[in-house]
Parts: sequence; structure tokens; C-alpha cells
Amino acid sequence: MAIAATIPSAQFQGLRPVDAQGLTKKIVEPILKTENLWKLYRAGKVEVPALRGVNFSVAPGESVAVMGPSGCGKSTLLYTIGGLASASRGTVLVDGNDLATMSDAERTKLRRSKIGFVFQRFNLLPTMTAKGNIAIAQYIHGDGFDPHRFDVVTKLLGLEGRLNHKPSEMSGGEQQRVAIARAIINEPKILLADEPTGNLDTKNSDIVLEMLRQLNKELGQTIVMITHNPEAVTYFDRVVHMRDGVIVDGIPAD
Repeated sequence: MAIAATIPSAQFQGLRPVDAQGLTKKIVEPILKTENLWKLYRAGKVEVPALRGVNFSVAPGESVAVMGPSGCGKSTLLYTIGGLASASRGTVLVDGNDLATMSDAERTKLRRSKIGFVFQRFNLLPTMTAKGNIAIAQYIHGDGFDPHRFDVVTKLLGLEGRLNHKPSEMSGGEQQRVAIARAIINEPKILLADEPTGNLDTKNSDIVLEMLRQLNKELGQTIVMITHNPEAVTYFDRVVHMRDGVIVDGIPAD
């Protein structure tokens, strides 16, 4: 399995880094990019902007936490870059594919092949074991069960001893780890997570955040996570703050 390296942020912000001999290095194209992204909702006869001209990019192998107050547009941004909601104006590029030019069927196909989703709710099938909840994603994807990939993912997420348990027999943290395993089992280019620790206590939140960090560092998984948790930012390469539908900064995490 190829391991993708984390890319320095300067390389995807339009800069042209040079090496010691002054030779221009190859600039890495973003895996995810928005340009002048707007999302408008209609309230009666009034259009209310949830996103206002957002310019945002993520490099391959980078992990980014998006923070901001409730109602600032974080989840709308996540759903729009993930193809779950359509943009009102602007461009959304996912691995070079412009979502704005795609049909609903084309966007669905792209989501299944390139994007994994994790939400605050675990959304596990209650009658299936952890193994079944993870493996079913492989069958839906069409490639069938891949035991090697399954073992790599479940071991990294610390699920080996819980695979024969149903969701009702697992803690919230364990259920969220199963949901993460299901999201990445088919090797998506991007993992999008919307408040994945929102329903967890502090201990399980820290465990899940550490697992996400390991996925990023050990497997090179590109991750964008929406969060209110101030502790979460220390697990990510970069922190982006939103307010009133715009990104107000993007700073390296300490």
C-alpha cells in the first residue's frame, strides 16, 4: 500500500518553493479546492447566504480542522465539497473533477469512489456486527470483501476484539471507530468528518481523534473535519476558522 506524505501548506497555496540550488520544485495540486463558492438558501422571497465566496484548498495527505460558531457555514461547506449539496455559484474541485458540471448520478459515483463520510451519529445497522457494518461498504462499492484492507483498517482503529459485537454491545467510541472504518474501507481519496466526537465523552473523543491522526500519518489519509472541540485542533496539520459564511484564516496547529 502506498503511503502518501503530508504536504507542506505552502505548496498548495500558490507559492513556488525552491530547493537549495534555486531550482523550482514541482507544485502539488490540491486534492480538494473551492473557488468563490456560494451557497444560498431561500427563506420566502429572501435568499440567505450560508457560504459567501469561500476559497479553500486541501493538499493530498493533509489534515484540516474547520472551526467556528454554530451557523457559520461549517457543515454547509462540508456537504457542498462532499457533493451532498449543490453549490449556488462557484467551483468545487475534487481530485480534479468539477462537481458543478456533473449530473446527480455522476456526483453520486464520484462520492462512492473518492469520498468517505463520518457524521456525529454513527448510523450503524443495528442487526449487524461491527464486521458486517464495515464489510457491507466493500460489497456496495462493488469490489467485494478485501481481507487485507479489512485487517489493516480494523487493526489501526483497534477493533480486532470487537468485530463480532453488534452496535448495542459497543461503547459510543467503539461505534464511531466502526463508522470511521466503514468510511475508509474502500480507500477514499478524502475523508470528510462532521463533528465525529460530538456525541462522545472526553475519553472517547480523545481516542477517536488519535485514531484519525494515525489514519492521516500512517496511511496518508486526507481528512477535513468540522468540529467545536478546541482540543481537536492539536491533532491536525492546519486549523481553518469560519465566521458568517467565510473563512477568516488558516493557521498551522501548535
